Amino acid sequence: MSQDVENIEPGYSLFKQTEYQDMMARKLEFEEGHDAEKVKQVFEWTTTEEYKEKNFERKNLTINPAKACQPLGSVLCGLGFENTLPYVHGSQGCVAYFRTYFNRHFKEPVACVSDSMTEDAAVFGGQKNMFDGLENALALYKPDAIAVSTTCMAEVIGDDLNAFIGNAKAEGYIPKDFPTPFAHTPSFVGSHTTGWDNMFEGFARYFTLKEMDNKEVGSNGKINLVPGFETYLGNYRVIHRMMQEMGVEYSLLSDPSEVLDTPADGEYRMYAGGTPLNEMKDAPNAKTTVLLQPDHLVKTKKFVEGTWGHTVPKLNIPMGLDFTDDFLMEIAALSGKPIAASLEKERGRLVDMMTDSHTWLHGVSFSIYGDPDYLYGLTKFLQELGCEIKHLLCNNANKRWGKKIKALLEQCPSTENAEVHVGKDLWHFRSLVFTDKPDFIIGNSYAKFIQRDTKEKGEEFQVPLIRLGFPIFDRHHLHRNTTLGYEGAMYMLTTLVNAVLEKLDSDGRVMGKTDYSYDLVR
Repeated sequence: MSQDVENIEPGYSLFKQTEYQDMMARKLEFEEGHDAEKVKQVFEWTTTEEYKEKNFERKNLTINPAKACQPLGSVLCGLGFENTLPYVHGSQGCVAYFRTYFNRHFKEPVACVSDSMTEDAAVFGGQKNMFDGLENALALYKPDAIAVSTTCMAEVIGDDLNAFIGNAKAEGYIPKDFPTPFAHTPSFVGSHTTGWDNMFEGFARYFTLKEMDNKEVGSNGKINLVPGFETYLGNYRVIHRMMQEMGVEYSLLSDPSEVLDTPADGEYRMYAGGTPLNEMKDAPNAKTTVLLQPDHLVKTKKFVEGTWGHTVPKLNIPMGLDFTDDFLMEIAALSGKPIAASLEKERGRLVDMMTDSHTWLHGVSFSIYGDPDYLYGLTKFLQELGCEIKHLLCNNANKRWGKKIKALLEQCPSTENAEVHVGKDLWHFRSLVFTDKPDFIIGNSYAKFIQRDTKEKGEEFQVPLIRLGFPIFDRHHLHRNTTLGYEGAMYMLTTLVNAVLEKLDSDGRVMGKTDYSYDLVR
């Protein structure tokens, strides 16, 4: 059972050994587990229409919610600013979760600290923890700013970040002028996208609210771009590239692409890249602020319009062909710069790719889930490709978004019959896939268990997973790819069409039986 340097087995072969098989059998017996026949019987029942009806009657239980909690989003927002250390006021376990969640997706170390609230802090309040935590974080990690957010524990007992941080400065734990943007991010409401929005509004409020007297809209000649909760690092880079090719003066407010993708050259960088804090201070002087994911940037939009006085353009996430066209034309109108010839050529290449692949994608059906803005852009792109959508599930959207996505779906014959499920979870999604089988699932890594379950029912029931979204834990380097702009559409198109072609080959590999269309040229 034990391993040594001369005989190291990977997990798959290790757990096939007799010792482990016997141990699992004894464990099942000890736990009074059901036999294989009973498990199969219950499994089969969970794939039926009858079970789906019971499943959708569920009200007080969430099973795999297809979202993460607010502080996760606040940490990502903080990582996008230069020399800024995310700091979570709450328990150590919560912060360990945020860090490992990002570690597994980005395959990078993630700087984030906690003031490790425990039982005594839950009773008496966490101000002492914050005093020590801020002092130690500044002394040990030497950031230029500390971005503070909260977890459930701090929110339930009512800790006041503004008061605690102010008291920490008044009592000398950190300098009075040290930047400490903050946001209350209770984990029991909202999601990771809400947390990002709350923290960005916290940055904007901290650095600009009391400095508006000397600000003038348009005086710096720039356009602010706010990405929202974005985990494809290539998307930050493609936005930079498009703006630079057009010669647009801009500020991308929160850009973690460098700190989450540092090179392995022998030097550890706790802080790499990021939006300079001075750009946030100067942001009200821009011509306007463009929200790249407007459906979840609610508080940001309210602050930008109400405090900065910006007229936020009505745009959608720049994903796919039409929405990218809209974005670039709006940027051209705002900046007075023509759309670059290089981007026009890139658009033409995308149209060429869509033409090449439309015969394989037209009529292919998908069940999809994810965050609101991402799903809205993906839906539009699937329509442009002639694909069908059977089910669309978004746990962390509201009823207004539900009406908006239904209106979009009804604009296209291939998606007008799609089912929309707002506030539902992945166990609901599993029932949908079993009872009304699509050709493919588009989702994050968690859907691999749904693919496995569909295969368990039988090869003919298997629904392959195409991994697009967040998080992607079980594949490497996909987080470096791009989903925005024409470049992102090319990547998604390549991913989708090759999944279809791989499925065709997989279905046709039995020699002399199913290989009648096992073609070399597709």
